[in-house]
Amino acid sequence: MQPLLESWKRRFARPAALTTDPGVSPSAPVSFDIPDQPLSPGVTRLAQGTRFVVHSRHAQAVDLCLFDPADPSRESARVRMRRAECDLWHATVKDVKTGTLYGYRAHGAWLPAYAMRFNAKKLLLDPCARAIHGVPDAATHMHATPDPHHMPGCIDSGGRALKSVVIDDAFEWGADAPPSVPWRDTVICELHVKGFTQTHPDVPPELRGTYAGLAHPSVISYLRELGVTSVQILPAHQHLDDLFLLEKGLTNYWGYNTVGFFAPHNAYAAASGPQEQVNEFKTMVKAFHTAGIEVILDVVYNHTAEGSHLGPTLMFRGLDDQGYYRHHFGKEDVGYLDVTGCGNSVDSASPPALRLILDSLRYWITEMHVDGFRFDLAVTVARDERDGFHARSQFLSAVAQDPVISRVKLIAEAWDISREDSYQVGQFPEPWRELNGKYRDTVRGWWRGDRGTTAEFSKRLCGSQDIYGWNQRPPLASINFITSHDGFTLLDLVSHERKHNEANGEENRDGDHGNHSSNWGVEGPTDHPLINATRARLRRGMIATMMCSLGVPFLTAGDERGRTQRGNNNAYCQDNETSWLDWSRCDTDLLDFTRRMTAFRRQHAQFRRHEYFDGRPDPLGGLRDVAWLEGDGTLLCHEEWHNEARSSFGALLAAAGDSPPLVLLFNNGDSLRPFLLPGDSETRWTPAFDTALQPSFPTGANPQHHAGKTHYQLEGRSLACLRLAAGRCDVIEPQAC
Repeated sequence: MQPLLESWKRRFARPAALTTDPGVSPSAPVSFDIPDQPLSPGVTRLAQGTRFVVHSRHAQAVDLCLFDPADPSRESARVRMRRAECDLWHATVKDVKTGTLYGYRAHGAWLPAYAMRFNAKKLLLDPCARAIHGVPDAATHMHATPDPHHMPGCIDSGGRALKSVVIDDAFEWGADAPPSVPWRDTVICELHVKGFTQTHPDVPPELRGTYAGLAHPSVISYLRELGVTSVQILPAHQHLDDLFLLEKGLTNYWGYNTVGFFAPHNAYAAASGPQEQVNEFKTMVKAFHTAGIEVILDVVYNHTAEGSHLGPTLMFRGLDDQGYYRHHFGKEDVGYLDVTGCGNSVDSASPPALRLILDSLRYWITEMHVDGFRFDLAVTVARDERDGFHARSQFLSAVAQDPVISRVKLIAEAWDISREDSYQVGQFPEPWRELNGKYRDTVRGWWRGDRGTTAEFSKRLCGSQDIYGWNQRPPLASINFITSHDGFTLLDLVSHERKHNEANGEENRDGDHGNHSSNWGVEGPTDHPLINATRARLRRGMIATMMCSLGVPFLTAGDERGRTQRGNNNAYCQDNETSWLDWSRCDTDLLDFTRRMTAFRRQHAQFRRHEYFDGRPDPLGGLRDVAWLEGDGTLLCHEEWHNEARSSFGALLAAAGDSPPLVLLFNNGDSLRPFLLPGDSETRWTPAFDTALQPSFPTGANPQHHAGKTHYQLEGRSLACLRLAAGRCDVIEPQAC
């Protein structure tokens, strides 16, 4: 009992305020108490001084280390922090200026089997740092990971380590306000801060690949003309490369390797100073808002850049390994529970980790003015204290009741890599939306011509009621995407049957093998006119499908221009022409078509419904909200949906708002299909678009008209839409139905 008592005495003992250390300035500041002040993790500027607060439950002592911005390698002061309630360590120091660099050293036991890996020679980042100084390289990693087991007694990392930065939150936002685009009107474009502007001719060279470059008027104008309402930015939290990539001369281009949940990635800033980098990010958000465009951040709270037990010690591992990560206990070689494929999984059911994530989200909303988040591997974040996914887990419950977070756009990547319960599309509760992976796979497969997929294709077109309806969630819960950063581009999807990831240095073993793609006769680029015409037609068909589906359309930047990654479907490490958008090349026909399709969606309320179609007869004698059509103009019977050979169908959509009734005609077969149009001889249908034609949208002042009970000739692998211009459009119901 006595050793345990002594241990607790040491744990709660109040050490001296200031340590003496070689190289520490004799004029170093002294920490002092501010009685009755509530403590919040991070840095708070007070009238009396600057308060530093960090969480650690199992540390025996924590030091605040200050560094001179003029010489980041020199530790100018070391302050012993005081322990308070809730495992918070704090120190308040006078005369700390904006731009001051700092870090923490945590003293404690080295007991890896119990997830305690304290090592005071590791300078640790503040998990709440608003900015981070330094550009990690191989040497930085070697100082953070000097030996395979991080044993105490290693080389001190302070000189070369990344440093946290004291930031002033003040910024002139003026009349900035969130665009608050309703989900029904939302069109998302996913893009990369660097890759989107790295070759843009109108962006000054010094601004290319930066937040300032993304805010350039020509860039924002392009997105507005494209019809985008919301940009989804690949990870812009501070992230690191890993040693594996650095040794191969590659980089973590996508950025899914977070080390700073509050800090904008410093390499994406044109400004050199940390304070100016934060302000540059805010200026970018303000510019988008002025244009009426929302900013959604792709955030990675499921794991960190510290990786497995062989990874670097940068923050969580050295401060409170047990409190921040999920673990396998009871083994000699105790390790991290890894359902992310990145070496560790953040324990969002643990109070300190949960608070950190929620504080981070609120910070980006309230201080950085972002409009929403896309959560990478959101199933990991939504796991409970037993490591299982649960719709009422600590994180999902906390978000649902949070008055700030619950009101912005929240998008889940509804899977991780657990063997038991990884795929949870359709399981996230309100107010969440989800990336609909089933939509992606079904639409790709149907347009490729896969047999027996027509019934499921129609379900995806109608908002995936089979996935979301059981939980009383609307069709707008579905984020409808066909491509994203992860996988083939739209052009590569119709140009490659196999992935070509050799440049990644893993002998083409990485990346998904199941892409639902086809090359239509030639692998990769070709001069064959018929193959290129088929590829162009299919790309138009998939974009049109997405814009005519219930749910929220999601574009990948560059698809509208014909961007290619030359068959690489996992370009996460390609910070080069493979991933950058090449502004010198453009499929102008496809760009024009995409712009017209986003405008077409805006003009027709049938595609922006809150409710699912029910397809039932109108009791007042009007049109059904949707009527499914055979080629002979009669209703499509239920059992015919599942005919393996079915490759075509039509949909008659009732009028909605200012939009007249519409007929959509689909054909994924090889040959032409005639469709008998609804109505009678007095009915007139006007073509809105036909993806088999080039141009696909009619031109000229006198549009062509088609009478009811006449055939519209729909080419193979195409989609057409016609508007009712005059007359009735009744549908004949066959006796079999």
